Amino acid sequence: MSGLIDVHAHFLLKEYVAAAERAGHLRPDGMPGWPVWSAAKHLELMDRTGIAKALLSVSSPGVHFGDDFRAQVLARRMNEAAAEVAKDHPGRFGFFASLPLPDVAGSLVELEHAYDVLGADGVVLNSNAGGQYPGDPSWEQLWRALDERAAVVFLHPTSPPQWRQVSLDRPRPMIEFLFDSARAVTDLLLTGIFTRYPRIRFVVTHAGGVIPLLGDRLDLFQDTFAPTSDLPSVTDQLKDLWYDVAGTPVPNQLPALQAVAGADHLLYGSDHCFTPDEAVAGQIAALDQAAVAEGWRPRTTANAVRLLSRAA
Repeated sequence: MSGLIDVHAHFLLKEYVAAAERAGHLRPDGMPGWPVWSAAKHLELMDRTGIAKALLSVSSPGVHFGDDFRAQVLARRMNEAAAEVAKDHPGRFGFFASLPLPDVAGSLVELEHAYDVLGADGVVLNSNAGGQYPGDPSWEQLWRALDERAAVVFLHPTSPPQWRQVSLDRPRPMIEFLFDSARAVTDLLLTGIFTRYPRIRFVVTHAGGVIPLLGDRLDLFQDTFAPTSDLPSVTDQLKDLWYDVAGTPVPNQLPALQAVAGADHLLYGSDHCFTPDEAVAGQIAALDQAAVAEGWRPRTTANAVRLLSRAA
């Protein structure tokens, strides 16, 4: 495939925004308001910036607003809508299916429908679901099902459960999203999820945030306080993850990320529609101009094709 593959692209429906607002999310994660999305507008941006295909997903705060049944209905509606967009525009869109976590039983039902009926490319999971982090023992059956399918898991940040105390009255994507991604990945590392379920392909957003800085520190703690642990080193586990570059300050962060993940696990992500068109175009231009990112377009596209084909 020529052109970029955007693994970090979001979509919205009016009924989803209405459901979120009824649950109190008038300013999602502290942002000024909800963006407006349409497939036609999204395609215009893609054509203008050289994006061949976008993988759609529901962003934070996800589909679960406190009621399991309503979360199941909303997840099904959003997944069917994403599949319809992909069907209407062959080759231009795919999607990561939403699951109604922390309802594991409902998530297993929706996982089967998303893959076997709708043809999902993977699933999107938030960094926590109602305060439960992904190493929670109750999620074990879901990890087994995802591993059996060699699923792609797009791990997206969301607000931590204690955001009122820690966000400093600022939008949570500014600071807390990075920290909550780090909490989620650390939980997956230290509970052995990555090791026990090696067929799952995890995509971490925003160049991993602070995660690339944690490897040595976590290994030091493991070696000092749990020297008999049979888990692989954290730095080795981090190399097996995939990372998108959405929102990455270029060229400042890219070299550090490549040192952790290697160039063959980097992916392109725009974070549209929550990132405005002009910011998406600006970041692509910055990547094009950065010497350290030379050849990044074909490299990230080839990586995405390899990632998605493994899932298939």
